[in-house]
Order: sequence, then structure tokens, then C-alpha cells
Amino acid sequence: MSQVEEGDYPVQGAGLGLRRVHFDSLADQFPAQIDFMEVAPENWIDVGGLVGHQFQAIAEQIPIVGHGLSLNLGGPAPLDEAFLCRIKKFLDRYNIRCYSEHLSYCADDAHLYDLMPIPFTEDAVHHVARRIKQTQEIIGRRMAIENVSYYAAPGKEMEEIDFINAVLDEADCYLHLDVNNIYVNSINHRYDPEAFLKALPGERIAYAHIAGHYFQAEDLRIDTHGAGVIDPVWHLLDVAYECFGVFPTLLERDLDIPPLEDLLKEVDIIHNYQRKYRLLDDGSISRQQA
Repeated sequence: MSQVEEGDYPVQGAGLGLRRVHFDSLADQFPAQIDFMEVAPENWIDVGGLVGHQFQAIAEQIPIVGHGLSLNLGGPAPLDEAFLCRIKKFLDRYNIRCYSEHLSYCADDAHLYDLMPIPFTEDAVHHVARRIKQTQEIIGRRMAIENVSYYAAPGKEMEEIDFINAVLDEADCYLHLDVNNIYVNSINHRYDPEAFLKALPGERIAYAHIAGHYFQAEDLRIDTHGAGVIDPVWHLLDVAYECFGVFPTLLERDLDIPPLEDLLKEVDIIHNYQRKYRLLDDGSISRQQA
């Protein structure tokens, strides 16, 4: 797979998750520092009425990426092809720039309403890679998979980093890099987050997430997306830009959502880190390589 050049990314700059609570603020004047927004397709497929019109208006103003919640890539049940056909129609209708999902499973006979860890085994690599390929065939485009947070590793036969890289290689898909998940997992599973990050294939990054989490204990962090981003996670994003060059990065906030102006302060921080690696001495812009 060829290196993703900056102009080839599905979106550019810094983004924010679209939440209905911010519709009125976005309608007044769309903030200039938001370069793209992210939605969970499951929350917007077939939504009509006033909310549907509001979403349509936003999609016409700014690039949108889709981050799925319920595809169940790692699960044992057959992929829901009817659901994927609805996803494809949604992606096409709103010109969704990228579709990503979690490298996890969330259902068997019914939905579990949580993201469960796929066993780090060779059999699981083949299983999930096959399902990613099937998904890509149905939606007619290459998708991205997100490295997830997890709190146990049942049936582990290989390291997390080796599992992720094997899936990416076999499925030939993009990586949706979650910087906070690397940090959270590094605390909970006691590994070096920078070494883990640098072992990922930066050329496959489509875009990234950065978020806050809950401090349960010194050796236990819970991935909540319910707080501000902490300094060690910002530092890890800085390391990622230094290692791979600047890639699109989105601020995730799903719980205890503050006013839009507070979230924009963190979006501004993303921009500041991106400028650090984009501006050369002569003022030109470059995607630096490690």
C-alpha cells in the first residue's frame, strides 16, 4: 500500500464530533477552526424532519466522516449485509469522506452494547480481515479500523501491536488511529505508548481521534471520552506528528459535553500541534517524514 500523502487524506486539519446539543451554535455561525466533523451513521440513517434538515445543512457546509458503532467486525455472527447496504447509501447520500469501525466485536445473537476485545490470535486475524474485506466490497470503498481500548485479553497468543498490524496488512484497509486508546492501554497493560505508536504503519492512517478518559487508579484508566485531554495524551499526539507527519485529527467528546466554545479550545490545541510540523522556515507547508 502506498504512503498516504497529505493531499490524499479523506479530510484535512482538525475536527469535532457532531452532537445535536450543538446544532443551534453551529447554525448561528460555523466555527472556522472546525475543518471536518464526525458522525456515527447508526444515529443518522433515515433521520428526517427538522433534525434531518439540520444535518443536511451541516453536511453541505463541511466534510463529514463516519465512525460506526455496531458493525461487529470481530463477532461470530454473519455480517449484517442489509445494514451495510444502508450504510453505503448513507455514505453516498452525504458524501461521507471516510468510514471507520472499531477493531472489536459488539454482538452475537444480540447486541452487547459494548466494544469487546477480539482475542489476539492468528485465527482471529484471518476472521476479522475476511470480514473487513467483505465490508469493503459491499460499501465500495476502503474502510479504516480503529485500535480500541480494552481491559482484558482473553485467549491472547500474540501482542496487541502484532495483531493490529497483521489485520491491517491482510485486510489492506486504513488505520483509524486513536491516540488516547494507546495511552489508556499502555497504563492498563503496562507497555511503552511511544514504542507502540511508532510500531504502527503510519502510511495507513486515514485520520485520528484524541480524547479524555477517567482516572480510576494509577494503574487503571477508563476510556470514557468524558473529560478534557490530558498532557501525556497531547504529548503522544505530538510524537505521532513527529513520527508520521501531520494527519487529520478529531476531538472526541461523548459524555459531560461542555459548551461548544470550550471544545473549540481543544480543537485549537490540535491546530497548534499541526502547525508545529507544517510550517518551515520559509513559511511553506510540508508533511514532514520521520
